[in-house]
Amino acid sequence: MAKGEGAESGSAAGLLPTGILPAAERPAQVKEPKKKQQLSICNKLCYAVGGAPYQVTGCALGFFLQIYLLDVAQVEPFFASIILFVGRAWDAFTDPLVGFCISKSSWTPLGRLMPWIIFSTPLAIIAYFLIWFVPDFPRGQALWYLLFYCLFETLVTCFHVPYSALTMFISTEQSERDSATAYRMTVEVLGTVLGTAIQGQIVGQADTPCLQDPSDSALAMEGANHTQSTTSLKETQNAYLLAAGVIASIYVICAVILTLGVREQREPYETQQAEPMSFFRGLRLVMSHGPYVKLIAGFLFTSLAFMLVEGNFALFCTYTLGFRNEFQNLLLAIMLSATFTIPIWQWFLTRFGKKTAVYVGISSAVPFLILVAFMESNLIVTYVVAVAAGISVAAAFLLPWSMLPDVIDDFHLKQPQSHGTEPIFFSFYVFFTKFASGVSLGISTLSLDFAGYQTRGCSQPARVKFTLKLLVTIAPIVLILLGLLLFKLYPIDEEKRRQNKKALQALREEASSSGCSDTDSTELASIL
Repeated sequence: MAKGEGAESGSAAGLLPTGILPAAERPAQVKEPKKKQQLSICNKLCYAVGGAPYQVTGCALGFFLQIYLLDVAQVEPFFASIILFVGRAWDAFTDPLVGFCISKSSWTPLGRLMPWIIFSTPLAIIAYFLIWFVPDFPRGQALWYLLFYCLFETLVTCFHVPYSALTMFISTEQSERDSATAYRMTVEVLGTVLGTAIQGQIVGQADTPCLQDPSDSALAMEGANHTQSTTSLKETQNAYLLAAGVIASIYVICAVILTLGVREQREPYETQQAEPMSFFRGLRLVMSHGPYVKLIAGFLFTSLAFMLVEGNFALFCTYTLGFRNEFQNLLLAIMLSATFTIPIWQWFLTRFGKKTAVYVGISSAVPFLILVAFMESNLIVTYVVAVAAGISVAAAFLLPWSMLPDVIDDFHLKQPQSHGTEPIFFSFYVFFTKFASGVSLGISTLSLDFAGYQTRGCSQPARVKFTLKLLVTIAPIVLILLGLLLFKLYPIDEEKRRQNKKALQALREEASSSGCSDTDSTELASIL
């Protein structure tokens, strides 16, 4: 209230809440700066732990499901290939499907995303355990594994897609979300290490020796099946069940910590919107958002590069380099290196910007891939390359999830009436990542088949070794360079991020003040 006005106005000001008075009669107040919304280390750790279930189970399935189906469950190779291919294709399809369902979900006392995480967990655990169970009816085994593999992938998607979208709802501050993402990526890399270690140590006895003469593989396989004792096979099956039980327990513990330690927060301006838009309209807007398309295109090529290396790493170490018994140790070196360097990349992107981190982090793998392509087999050099590769893997883990929230913020500024689209952004990014995984698997298998790959052979023809070297070195280098060229088109640099942050903060403050005015009007009505 301005000085010099009458006592009557002053009396009214004393009786009524400030927000109800006309703007000219409100007392002049100094606007206090809004405190920055910070997440505690405990909140970030609880959020990060939620990323472990997807990585632990995915790592166990990725490295061990094929050998389990062939050597333990003794599924025919043709049906095993169908199970693996259909499972991956279904897994990719479920991401946009679950994103659609989540976008239609309404807010509950637990939030909009948390109910999906809570209710999918027990069902996912049951499906995961049954994947590693050998039924007594051999004629229907292929259908059994296909059913529960697809069911588990659906349920874990119901966990992972809302968990990924949760990044946008743990804080409204970009820096806090970036910090929480760094915690998450560290735990997820640890999850891959944990999944490999648990599954590898418990089911190590399931390894099958190679055949010296691959041309006699059918006869040797028949003899092995007759001489292998039922007790030994049963022990191997029980080892897989034990490993599944340990990993399932980790899944449950992580889900409980996430549920109890993280609170989903709603954007202030979102509460003022009337009805969420339809999924297909939201999808059309999302896929027409330029920064999102350019980000997805860039990471599609770089993801495909790392998927090629990951998918062929075991065969490359075994046949091209000749390190059959060092595969797990080399993988462990890569993952531990990635784990320890994620905090360094988090500092780097904060100090120099995310686009710079993309160029430096992902391109750092290229010199070491070139070294692997031209060097002779040397175990010490291979370990050095593995540690260096882990540094680039850390950047590939961290940066996509750190940059997606920036794209969503930019989308909210350009489409302020569009809310509930976060699951679409995250689910389609995961879809394209899994699509890259499927493409890399198909390319690798076809290439090795054309080169004359011999199943379970102790050695491979020179053409197979050369093909593996191409798949692990030359092809990823080309894909990385193409991806980095596409990143040149990505428009959100550090200056743009700062502008978006200020604009979003103004939008939130405006929404909050509008909400206060609505509350004051309700209070006046109750007084009258």
